[in-house]
Amino acid sequence: MTGLVAGLGNSAAVGPMHRRRFHDSSLYKSREPAPTLEQNQTGSLSPKKARLPTVQKTLDILKWFIQDQWFLIAMGFVILVSSQVQVPEAQQHTKRIVVTYLAVSVIFFINGCTLPTRILLDNYKRWKLHAFVQLQCYLVTSVATFAIVSLCATNPKFMDPWLLIGLLFVGSAPTTMSSNVVMTRQAHGNTALTVVQSIIGQFLCPFLTPILLQMYLASGAWYTKVLMAGDNYGEIYRRVFKQLGLSLFLPMFIGQVVQNLFPKPTKKVFVEWKLMKLSSVSLLTLVWQTFDLAFHSGAFATVKSTNIVFLIFISIALYCIWLGLCFATSIIWLPKKDVIACCYCCPAKALAMVVPLSSVMYLNVSAINQSKLQIPVIIYQAFQIAIGGICTIIFRKWIRSEEEQENREKTAEAGQTR
Repeated sequence: MTGLVAGLGNSAAVGPMHRRRFHDSSLYKSREPAPTLEQNQTGSLSPKKARLPTVQKTLDILKWFIQDQWFLIAMGFVILVSSQVQVPEAQQHTKRIVVTYLAVSVIFFINGCTLPTRILLDNYKRWKLHAFVQLQCYLVTSVATFAIVSLCATNPKFMDPWLLIGLLFVGSAPTTMSSNVVMTRQAHGNTALTVVQSIIGQFLCPFLTPILLQMYLASGAWYTKVLMAGDNYGEIYRRVFKQLGLSLFLPMFIGQVVQNLFPKPTKKVFVEWKLMKLSSVSLLTLVWQTFDLAFHSGAFATVKSTNIVFLIFISIALYCIWLGLCFATSIIWLPKKDVIACCYCCPAKALAMVVPLSSVMYLNVSAINQSKLQIPVIIYQAFQIAIGGICTIIFRKWIRSEEEQENREKTAEAGQTR
């Protein structure tokens, strides 16, 4: 009897606590949102609602790609427009002169306004790096293209002789100026080094490119018989150095003067107002000018489609091989920013130099054959810009840790000086 009373007492004492816990848990459950109709029917979220995060993520990626790679998208649009509508024959020469000089001048004026003079001078003193880049750009690339041309020439019916000669021009041409600088800046590389290498490469072009071409074309192969060599090399030097002076050295010098006289307004205009994007717009006009001339001349229509396909694949292969070789040989002794600059300088080729060289070095070349000769360079240039644009994403990701470390060091130094 005593045990029964004790048991009833214990249950009475514990009972209110259990009731309180039950009441609290009931309140907690009552706060949970009521299941939707779809959840009552399927026991989970509806497929439509489950797909919403995926769709939003896809849209975010697409938005980022358009903002980051707008240049590639615009380049595709420009090529499409030039394939449908071309400048009339009467204005072709004027268009080429104006675009070539004005667009390149804008690019190097902006570089002059944004690159410190001291950094440019420091990069000019690095003679070992200059030799490394120019040897790859002239010697390695020209030997590789001569080997490919020799293999293709074993079957005279495989490829047009003017396309084979055009490939030799690709390998022997100097590095380009405009796209190198724009891409290096977008990839966060050493833009000053790219500017210096471009200037040196363009300066060496009138001396080295004719020698290399004469050496390779002296083989006496069947495709060399279509050429009639000229000897007016003074015209080559006059034309090339005129273009370098007016479109490169003069705008660069004026930009340096503006930067040193008005440093704060210059930085505000080009950095804060993002007027540096004019470099990319100028490069787009150069691409448009090149393809407008190619489609206007009808050169693509006179070449077999199999030859065009071969040139596309060989251009991609050559650029990737030269890019990989440059990266592998430079990463072992250069900092990342310099590696990026070298990777844009070594495999890139300048179409602007091929046109005057081909027209002066060889006589009696018809307009259609002149266009055929330029087709390999045009195709190569299109893919070097496309692949280079994609590489900007890879290089930015690769160099991000180094940039973050530099920012931390600058912040620490600023804190110590206070």
